[in-house]
Amino acid sequence: MFKNYFKIAFRNLLRTKTFSFINITGLVMGMSCCMLICLWIYNEVTFDKFHQHRETLYQIYNRATVDGKLFCWNYTPKPLAAALRKDYPGIANTCRTSTRTCVTVAGDKKISSKAMTVDTSFLNMFTFPLLKGNKATALNDPNAMIVTEKMAMKMFGTTDVIDKVISIDGENFKITGLLKNLPVNSTFDFECLFSWLNWQAKGQDDHNWGNNSISTYVQLTPNVTETAMDNRIKEVTIKNSNGELPIEVFLHPMSKWHLYSKFEDGKITGGRIEIVRFFGFIAIFILLIACINFMNLSTARSEKRAKEVGIRKVAGAMKKSLISQFLIESILLTAIAGILAIILVFLTLPAFNRMLDQELVLPYGSLAFWTILPGFILFTGLLAGSYPAFFLSSQQPAGIFRGSFKRINGTISPRKILVVIQFCISTILIISTVIIVRQLDYARNRNSGFTGDLLIYHELNAELSKNRHLVKEELLSAGLASSVTATAGKLTETYSSTWGIFWRGKPEKDNTIFERKSEEGGLVGTAGLKLIMGRDIDLVKFPSDSSAVLLNETAAKIMGFSNPIGETIKDENRVYHVIGVFGDIVFDSPFENNKPVLLLGPKYDYMTTLHIRLSPATDAVKQMAEVEKIFTKYCPSYPFEYHFVNEDYAKKFEDMQRVARLTTLFAILTIFISCLGLFGLASYIAEGRVKEIGIRKVLGASAMKIITLLTKDFIVLVAISLVISAPIAWYAMHKWLQGYAYRISIDWWIFVGAAILVMLISLFTTGYHAYKATLANPVKSLKAE
Repeated sequence: MFKNYFKIAFRNLLRTKTFSFINITGLVMGMSCCMLICLWIYNEVTFDKFHQHRETLYQIYNRATVDGKLFCWNYTPKPLAAALRKDYPGIANTCRTSTRTCVTVAGDKKISSKAMTVDTSFLNMFTFPLLKGNKATALNDPNAMIVTEKMAMKMFGTTDVIDKVISIDGENFKITGLLKNLPVNSTFDFECLFSWLNWQAKGQDDHNWGNNSISTYVQLTPNVTETAMDNRIKEVTIKNSNGELPIEVFLHPMSKWHLYSKFEDGKITGGRIEIVRFFGFIAIFILLIACINFMNLSTARSEKRAKEVGIRKVAGAMKKSLISQFLIESILLTAIAGILAIILVFLTLPAFNRMLDQELVLPYGSLAFWTILPGFILFTGLLAGSYPAFFLSSQQPAGIFRGSFKRINGTISPRKILVVIQFCISTILIISTVIIVRQLDYARNRNSGFTGDLLIYHELNAELSKNRHLVKEELLSAGLASSVTATAGKLTETYSSTWGIFWRGKPEKDNTIFERKSEEGGLVGTAGLKLIMGRDIDLVKFPSDSSAVLLNETAAKIMGFSNPIGETIKDENRVYHVIGVFGDIVFDSPFENNKPVLLLGPKYDYMTTLHIRLSPATDAVKQMAEVEKIFTKYCPSYPFEYHFVNEDYAKKFEDMQRVARLTTLFAILTIFISCLGLFGLASYIAEGRVKEIGIRKVLGASAMKIITLLTKDFIVLVAISLVISAPIAWYAMHKWLQGYAYRISIDWWIFVGAAILVMLISLFTTGYHAYKATLANPVKSLKAE
């Protein structure tokens, strides 16, 4: 019986080539898009799942009241780990980490590497397998280091690297372990590990509870719950700071690190999970639209299949066997589409990876993949074929042979509802795309507060830091640069934050968090900051500027000074005198409101970055070659690795740019699949009304009237979908925009523009068949009459 079903299904497939092509094309597009999105979603939801102890691993977060709201952050003081391990039973292990980029040198090879300084417990808590070395002892020496396979190959061209020596800032480290390359879905991202014992040996392991500069992780014993431990440890910072720091600590489980990183008023409100859900809905919608195409085209063919159903029923066929026949036809079509979809995914995956900056792969070697794939095809086939199967099998033989078989062209019919659903989804995606792109452009066009053109920076290593003044003098004297300034931290990144700032007249309960960055003088000119009043730091003319400070506009407003110049502020035990006010600058996210910022003199902080304002040059390549010569002259042990500040700033938009690109792509594909179905549907309806059109033409109907007759029903359905989708899209995007403090307003023209676009596309799609029908000779359609 099943052999006969497949034979009939295959013959129908070949006999109705246009129907088959449209359905298979729609299903291929829908299934391939769904597969690509599912690959990405799978990668996102499996982050850190490879860790054996993931159920008991947590990161420590801080929580404090700022401006009446609970503010959360994940940087902690260095002594926190030891206090937790010592005073709180139930904590099996603790680990501290600090991430940085360093230049590693081995012989003539010099490369920048992502490094982490970690406690010796790191490899016991987290599952990063050592291919060579002993994880229990590999980091027990202050000058020990562990490298990944990738770094070993870059540095030495081999993985046989145990006991080889790498130099960093003139200090030698011996490789004691080789790590397997990190999985792509790992929160931790490093190429080499250093021991925390090295910092202890250098006296850099301070006991300042107010210095939140590293990450702290804990592993709980199996019998302790997160809630119970939260209640025990929340006041650990308050107790150890004698009440001076009103900060609570709490646990953030590993299962939520990647997807749930957004906190509002002390509670998790989302994070990357919002993007995952968004594209999950898109995957479902695209597949649904492809299935709706199949349903509509199958039911539109009901007149052609009606006599087949009637004859089979008269011959004794049961309804169940007819349903099976039609479902097998849809599953066969879906299976063909599924195979083609896998091929399409294989071909487009490299481009998709470039778009996402990911390394997604089809898991051919996974048993789960080959188990899920047939299930996915079967589910799609059943979803697409269920309604047509039940509709066609329900026809009555008597009505069929009288010519009055069951139709679905009433005022409200399932087919019309499905068309409305299709275009609702398409319109929502178009509106969402426009709003996302506008929000991206709005933030991108925001005044950053600095002039990034011709501005580069170079990380300071030990050698360059010692000779930076000589580099500065030679760059300026050679006319290669107009200004050079050393700073603590990059211009486009937050370096240090604190709420411990005091000024005259400060409210008693004010816990405002200030961003702070130290500079050696001249940053206003180098970065192109807007100086509103006062002057910049200048240690040559004013040696006392080592303890000077500049406030940005937001900081000056918060402090409430009518004239800040000459005022003093206190940062812990450090006293600074205000010498100027500059315009707000975007250090952190361009989607957030301006934060209060302090530019401090260099009295206490060491400099980490050299910012250089290049002189305008006709030959930029030659100019950079000359700059490189000067750097190499004074820093021969390290490579010349500069970065443009503008490029760094542009990276702040990368995540939203990916979302915008993907949404645009899938919106286009959605409207294409919808119109593909509409094209086929209009074709069948025009074909079914060919005699009616012939009669109308003979009676004098104009071409425009016939076009209107054939397109008006579709236009009405599209109009209904626009009315339904507009409020849904507005609500969804309004909620999405609430996650950004610096955001656009949703303008009415977006909805009007989307409505016009969808209407024109649908009119063009259906109008083609309507126009074609007006050109047909009525003699041919009526000759049988």
